[in-house]
Amino acid sequence: MAQGRYAQVKDESCGGYPRINVETIEGMCAGLVFRSPGGRGNMRLPRMMLRLPGTDDWLVSDLGGWNVTAGGVWRLSAKPGETAKATRVLGGLEMPHTLALGPDGRVYVGEMGRIFSFDPAAKDVKASIVDVITGLPDNRLHDNRHPLSAFVFDREGALIVNIGARSDQCLDAKGARPSVTCAEGEGKDAAAVLRRYTRDASGKWLANYTVIASGLRNSMAFAMTPQGRLLQAENSIDIPDEDEPFDEINLIGQGKHYGWPYCMDKVKPTPGWAGSKAMDCAGAAHTAPVALLDPHSAPLDMLYYSGPMFPKLKGRLLVSLHGYKPTGGRIVSFATGADGLPVGAAQDMTTGWDARPRIRPQGSPVGMAVASDGSIWVADDRSRAIVRFAKVGS
Repeated sequence: MAQGRYAQVKDESCGGYPRINVETIEGMCAGLVFRSPGGRGNMRLPRMMLRLPGTDDWLVSDLGGWNVTAGGVWRLSAKPGETAKATRVLGGLEMPHTLALGPDGRVYVGEMGRIFSFDPAAKDVKASIVDVITGLPDNRLHDNRHPLSAFVFDREGALIVNIGARSDQCLDAKGARPSVTCAEGEGKDAAAVLRRYTRDASGKWLANYTVIASGLRNSMAFAMTPQGRLLQAENSIDIPDEDEPFDEINLIGQGKHYGWPYCMDKVKPTPGWAGSKAMDCAGAAHTAPVALLDPHSAPLDMLYYSGPMFPKLKGRLLVSLHGYKPTGGRIVSFATGADGLPVGAAQDMTTGWDARPRIRPQGSPVGMAVASDGSIWVADDRSRAIVRFAKVGS
């Protein structure tokens, strides 16, 4: 459901775009690049952004809505002082989410049930579509909406793909443990895992995969450290307690188990599995997170900032928090060590993005991307908006 509109700060711009009243770190401002009117034929739920190589244009994935084929991919052209233009490149997609540029120069899209690639420069873009991976879990099978096709390329060019859990805590309808361990997270078609897909010598993607990590309820945000190691941000279980569990940032290692549905936070058992012998949360079988995020904050994207516009952010890990509770609706950043891992507490980049009547809706940031000038572009899905964070006076 769409939120309210952003009110422009009177007679002020942010890098040539209407300045909006989103409070930020010192020296930064927020400009409204684009807001869709919504409805049929327009962008409905902008999710992820990808800058087209060699241009200042963007591709934007549009989820479209849940359980419908109203999604698409749009090309957004925007220049300071001019009205931004969004042109639909692909339509009729089922809940597309991740966009990424592949090693082969093609654009890869995570759609419900599959990942495909296309050539954005083709005369007939639709005809350039090639299926990459098919048969991924389908959202219609359950109510939790976890298996959106989030993915990332690793340093060898393989695809690491999220297979989200089909339940919250792997409990039955009465809230009881169905067995000694969680069958949903085990076996050939296990959920709550990361799969790795590779190509053969001819470049064809193979249907066979390996599971590289398990116990990950829903992996929607990834980042590769400068050293080529994989970070994952975890959307933890959704219990009523607002103070727990923490969402997580995990360093992914081959064969590691990260706790779902047995463990949460660093060493704490989940409510549904407390007292069971399924996993010792303080033992070696459970790999604890490298950093904690606020409970129910819902991380949906991560990136290392390396642009020229904000020297104080250089090398920091930015995380978009999409949750509708007070812990969400903002972007935070972490300092990082020599190994690229987050250290210390998260700091708010957007210090005030809560809902203010007639001023701004609560932020609902999803995808983030850095432009060639170092500005940070963010898709705000519930407000159908694209927001640009830039240096004051730029």
